[in-house]
Amino acid sequence: MLYLKNIPLWERIVRIMMAVAMIGYGLLEMRGQMLGCIVAGGGMMVLITGFLGFCPMCAMVGRKL
Repeated sequence: MLYLKNIPLWERIVRIMMAVAMIGYGLLEMRGQMLGCIVAGGGMMVLITGFLGFCPMCAMVGRKL
C-alpha cells in the first residue's frame, strides 16, 4: 500500500530529534521501569513516522501536505 506523505520536512526533523530524546530518556533515565519501556516505545513510533513522513493520526483528521 502506498501512503502519501502528510508531514512537512521541518516537522519530520523535529519528530526525529524528539524521538531520539524520548528513546534515550526511556531507556537510560527510567531504566528498569515499565514506564520507561512505554516512553521508549512511543519514541519508536514517533521515529517511524518521522522517517516515513506519514502519520496515521494526521491522516485520520484529514491533514495533507
